[in-house]
Amino acid sequence: MAASAISTQSTGTPVRLIQITDTHLGAADGDTLLGLNTDQSLADVLALIAREQPDPAAVVCTGDVASEPDADCYSRFLDTLQRNFDCPLGWLPGNHDLADVMYQVAHVTQPAHRTMLVGGWLLVLLDSSVPGYVHGELAAAEMAFLRDTLAAHPDTPTLIMLHHQPVAVGSEWIDQYIVRNHAEFFAALESQSQVKAVCWGHVHQTFERLLDERLLLATPSTCVQFKPGCDDFTVDTQMPGYRWFDLYPDGRLETGVSRVTDKSYVIDYKSAGY
Repeated sequence: MAASAISTQSTGTPVRLIQITDTHLGAADGDTLLGLNTDQSLADVLALIAREQPDPAAVVCTGDVASEPDADCYSRFLDTLQRNFDCPLGWLPGNHDLADVMYQVAHVTQPAHRTMLVGGWLLVLLDSSVPGYVHGELAAAEMAFLRDTLAAHPDTPTLIMLHHQPVAVGSEWIDQYIVRNHAEFFAALESQSQVKAVCWGHVHQTFERLLDERLLLATPSTCVQFKPGCDDFTVDTQMPGYRWFDLYPDGRLETGVSRVTDKSYVIDYKSAGY
């Protein structure tokens, strides 16, 4: 398994990082979520990335790779990434995953799951999953890893990535699954000015907020989307997508979301949950 990875590009130019999240692949190719073939929607997002991002420096998947933690599913996901990307890869578990199963998959492609050095930036990949539960929490060992890693890189611009949202996004039904020790998490970032942004998946929608001069970002799923601002589970008509980052050597970043536009999917928009 690859705990860390390194990618470099020329000094003074930004590096392009790609985030995908919540692919929700089934045990078999073609399995569906709320009627949507998640292998197909992932393929469509990857085709969009190929058109828009010819030379990414790194790609990270922020959890819920699988709908059910299955070794064959993770292997199929890695096969897909290997076919589509020739750059360092990273991944971390979501509430539908099991880290022990993910990281023990024997595959020629072994994504990083702790840290990545991408250009002049440090990516810190955190495991917010709690086996058997939907909510997020950062275990004591995970918090220690975060503090130690930040202390070891005080002058390196840093992007923290995890699965669960550490702040409420405004949808009551999914905000009950927030990182429960989010106050402890943000306390660990105090006086850590090198941390420029925190980004996550889980919520299947776009979210952007500035807190203490630090960007907080959620990224759309590569499959079904959840409608923002809803107290009850509501499927959105927005299309699958991904997030890109331009990471500059001086600690500046630019980011945006791009979505599939040329497809039509069969989705159960009336579902009350999954």
